[in-house]
Amino acid sequence: MSRIGRQPIPIPEGVTVEVKKGEVKVVGPKGELIQEIRPEIRVEIKNNQVLVSRKVDSRLGRSLHGLTRTLIANMIKGVTEGWSKTLTLVGTGFRAKLEGESLVLSLGFSHPVQVKPVEGIKFEVKGNDTITVWGIDKALVGQVAAGIRKIKPPEPYKGKGIRYKDEEVRRKPGKAAKIGAAGFGPGGE
Repeated sequence: MSRIGRQPIPIPEGVTVEVKKGEVKVVGPKGELIQEIRPEIRVEIKNNQVLVSRKVDSRLGRSLHGLTRTLIANMIKGVTEGWSKTLTLVGTGFRAKLEGESLVLSLGFSHPVQVKPVEGIKFEVKGNDTITVWGIDKALVGQVAAGIRKIKPPEPYKGKGIRYKDEEVRRKPGKAAKIGAAGFGPGGE
């Protein structure tokens, strides 16, 4: 039995969870989310808790058990608290600003890059170099943040680019580090 899948999910005050044919609908103070449920999984509401169990003890049923429970728990957290990802711009002259709802990035290209928010996503800019992507759907927040990072991913030599807040970029030594201080290559003059 899945250790994660069998844990009950408490329903906080102000949140309603409805289970209909093949889907779970969660409504809270920040919005509403709907998730389709596979036929191998059973979702029930008892004693102000959501219980997830599997109808079929197959390999697919076992793999979907914990996943479904986690998706529903993420939906409940999303409609109560919300999800966010923070990105940092590293590089001389790299800046971010908001123009209305859109995010405008100056990343050393010949033109500024404009990112329009998807429905359900909001951008916040702190200073000139910190971007926060906020929303109630965890997967959508992650996807939008990954799309922004993909515009200019951090490069391995100087580390310049867009990175997640706590991301560590593996740095490579440049040519000067390989040759050495004397200017000679390995084994040569």
